[in-house]
Amino acid sequence: MNAPASPVILCVAITGSVPRKSDNPAVPITVAEQIDSTQAAFEAGAAIVHCHVRTDDGTPTSDPNRFARLMEGIARHCPGMIVQLSTGGRSGAGRERGGMIPLRPDMCSLAVGSNNFPTRVYENPPDLVHWLAGEMTAHGVVPEIECFDLSHLWQAHALWREGRLPTTPAGIDAGRPPYCQFVLGVRNALPADRHVFDSLRAAHRHLFGAQAPWCAAGIGRHQIEVNEWAIAAGGHARTGLEDNVRLDRDRLAPSNASLVLRATRIAGQLGRPVASPSQARAILGLRPA
Repeated sequence: MNAPASPVILCVAITGSVPRKSDNPAVPITVAEQIDSTQAAFEAGAAIVHCHVRTDDGTPTSDPNRFARLMEGIARHCPGMIVQLSTGGRSGAGRERGGMIPLRPDMCSLAVGSNNFPTRVYENPPDLVHWLAGEMTAHGVVPEIECFDLSHLWQAHALWREGRLPTTPAGIDAGRPPYCQFVLGVRNALPADRHVFDSLRAAHRHLFGAQAPWCAAGIGRHQIEVNEWAIAAGGHARTGLEDNVRLDRDRLAPSNASLVLRATRIAGQLGRPVASPSQARAILGLRPA
């Protein structure tokens, strides 16, 4: 008798720093819009929400007050959902990028190295990376390592071995490896290529072991194929309007929930159940809600 398939964690990246209403009117900009969009995605099957915040005119910001309001609304309307706040470089400069960490979300994203983006260098110098990781450690926040380059896996491994990464809240299975996400399809960075994906998986397995959980995200038109690759390979998957504003070449996505529902259908076709928030917390070593 075959063992049951492992649950797949679906993460919804609701807003990001780049998409605007002019790209797709469904992109949630205000905190109220983001809460509504997250609730619909949660009800569609997302266990993690990856959050950026904007000013009312759509400008990216790292304002902790906006993050706090967003967290309050998600806790009220999406019980148990894992909240992951972005420390990404488009929303602020230097230590401003970590101003929300003291809010103690379940997780924060952490890029551990620099790379090229379509029109700029995404700068993540070691001193800033070490400071962000230290702040996460101090406040019991678990990082998701965002890998935009193969070298970022090795950097994550080095930080982990040095004890700089809080891979679980204090006192819970402190030796577990970090949770890494492969980001594929950013122009000038890792391409959405199956050979690259397989190389990342092999490197991750080599560094962290076959049982270490991982996730993958595809940008733009690559979202659906990367969802399929990740779910079929036993990993977890990210979707949402931050990464892709379309259902296909001819149709805009009507909501974040529509992209989550597409990922749930892929999971069903591939024989994997969608993880509940409590299951996702157990898989990632997070405290119960």
